[in-house]
Amino acid sequence: MPASKIRIDHERCDFCGTCVAVCPADAIELRESSITVDPGKCTLCESCVDICPLGVPEVAA
Repeated sequence: MPASKIRIDHERCDFCGTCVAVCPADAIELRESSITVDPGKCTLCESCVDICPLGVPEVAA
């Protein structure tokens, strides 16, 4: 598992699902009022970080 991970800022998220759609590892799941990232699936490609206009997903150490 990578040392870093993707962190979701739920305060800024509008739950549009763009990060879910762009994730090649299918590691992000959108639920009713939250988004979760499965660290076991996430490859830290940062596609979700790059696509989000609100800066919700961030790489955290």
